[in-house]
Amino acid sequence: MTPPEKKTRLRAMTLAKRDALTPNQKAAHEQALLHHAINTLNVPAGTMLAGFWPIRSEPDIRPVLAHFQSLGVHLCLPAVLDRETIVFRQWLAGSALHPAGFGTMSAGAAAPVVDPDVLLVPLSAFDRRGNRIGYGAGHYDRAIHKLHEKGRLPRLIGIAFDVQEVPSVPAEPHDVALSALLTESGLRNFVKGNQADNAASLSR
Repeated sequence: MTPPEKKTRLRAMTLAKRDALTPNQKAAHEQALLHHAINTLNVPAGTMLAGFWPIRSEPDIRPVLAHFQSLGVHLCLPAVLDRETIVFRQWLAGSALHPAGFGTMSAGAAAPVVDPDVLLVPLSAFDRRGNRIGYGAGHYDRAIHKLHEKGRLPRLIGIAFDVQEVPSVPAEPHDVALSALLTESGLRNFVKGNQADNAASLSR
């Protein structure tokens, strides 16, 4: 089985587990995730933080975004431009949202396109080394590579539930590993070269 085939199988398995969470379980997990975000994530005022508008059974991180905005953190949301590209548009919590592709929402086309310092990254599966499986389109990997080409090293924090963990993700050369992962169990930090250096500078 090739790495892409393994990823497809793992994606289906972990998303089924996430979908199977009851409303009460999901709400409790999201409340715990918010607690850990407030108490363990150090995102300084003035930082550009990329969140995401939840789709399907993803963790709802809107309370997390509202919390950090109240501390002076700037927010942005991804918008899908085409099959290959996403950009991040600056957004104020509570302001108007527009369909942004892939079933999600973002700021309107007139909003400034920005380069985030920290990305809260949705995913379908992860392993204990910080490798992630997305939804198969590769949008985040390409967006992060473009940021690296600009000399920017954003901190990449995966957002998931514990049921999405797998023993090992078949990472490929184009995959971008996470700096950290936030679930209902807390924050895990990973050592990943330049990403880890950037994460350390942001967590002090």
